[in-house]
Amino acid sequence: MFDFDATLPLMAVQFLVLTVILNALLYKPLGQALDNRDEYIRTNLQQAKERLQQATELAQQYEQELASTRRQAQALIEEARAEAQKIATAEIAEAQQAVQAELLKIQAEIDQQKQATLQALEGQVASLSEQLLAKLLA
Repeated sequence: MFDFDATLPLMAVQFLVLTVILNALLYKPLGQALDNRDEYIRTNLQQAKERLQQATELAQQYEQELASTRRQAQALIEEARAEAQKIATAEIAEAQQAVQAELLKIQAEIDQQKQATLQALEGQVASLSEQLLAKLLA
């Protein structure tokens, strides 16, 4: 059934030569291209991870700076509010003092007018009393 003559070793040699040729011309360049592509993908993936990490760090830094700025702004607002309250309190106290001084001045004028009116009335009462006494005695 099988004939083992010179064709079998010749076919084996042809197979080995074809394998060496295919390996040199096809499989090595194809394997190298796949390795290069794999390295390119790994490099890009690593760079993307590094950029993502940098972006995350920058975002955290900016958030911290924003929080710090907000705290400073809130402190400035509170300081301005306290200063405005102090100024308002001082102006209210000054206005109250001015009103109190005006009230004292007006009260003094009223007292003077009252005294002057009482003195004038005492003079009129004395003169009317004398007239009455003169009429009654006469």
